[in-house]
Amino acid sequence: MNAASTSTPTSISSTIRRKKGTSYVIPTILAVICLIMLLPIFNILAQSFSSAAAIGDQRVYLWPVEFTTSNYEAILGQTSIWRSFGVSAIITVAGTLIALAMTASLAYPLSRAEYRERKGVLTLVLVTMIFHAPLIPNYLLIKQLHMLDTLWALMLPGAISAFNLFVMRSFFLAIPGELIESARIDGAGELQTLWKIILPLAKPAMATMGIIYSVALWNNYANALYFLSERSLFPLQVKLREFIITDSSDLATTAADIANLSPEGLKMAVIVIATVPIMMVYPFLQKYFIKGMMLGSIKS
Repeated sequence: MNAASTSTPTSISSTIRRKKGTSYVIPTILAVICLIMLLPIFNILAQSFSSAAAIGDQRVYLWPVEFTTSNYEAILGQTSIWRSFGVSAIITVAGTLIALAMTASLAYPLSRAEYRERKGVLTLVLVTMIFHAPLIPNYLLIKQLHMLDTLWALMLPGAISAFNLFVMRSFFLAIPGELIESARIDGAGELQTLWKIILPLAKPAMATMGIIYSVALWNNYANALYFLSERSLFPLQVKLREFIITDSSDLATTAADIANLSPEGLKMAVIVIATVPIMMVYPFLQKYFIKGMMLGSIKS
């Protein structure tokens, strides 16, 4: 006798209940992991809005104690912070546009079969993905190009990421070749085809690469430490690093003058100010980000 024919309504319902029970396991585990990852963020936010006495007594956990905005007022009153914030904004916006333009300009010909040298170029790009140049040759190259103490040193060296190039090339490969041939028949050049045909169709890929490049540029402070000696050009991340590690920035002087401030509260407030702007970009590009990553992963 067939086993399925012997199943009773009770056994079927119990099987459905077990499946429903197991379907909640993974979401529950993910929710717990997400909560664990969010706890430090809540603690940082709570300390940034808490008084110096509450932080000193270690009474702040996940909610502000003796709520105050003094930490943010002290930080936002610093001219050096605003200058560093402006430098980071310039580097992020201009660097992202440069990176997108250069990555798309290289990915497009590498996705076309009529470009015979594409395999050799792809091999060279793959080599850079595996082997990275050491710091000293990089520094000497930047020096020879007269880019020391300029913002170009922070934007141009990483303008083309090998991984991002392969993802964008995979997206371009999915565009039908007949569409490009039709544009050529109508008299469009390669640059015009790329600008008016390819890039509008590649919005998800461009948005995904834009988020990746902008986050990397916003968070990068190592290149600024290596290639910049002029303090007026320091981006916000370097200012944050100075304040957290050396505790010798202008904010420390202000903290000593104002009794209601604590170094820990100021540090937490600086972390929030440095994190929030780049987090605000993500919701606007989220739908393109997910679609672009899925297409890139499948085609590659």
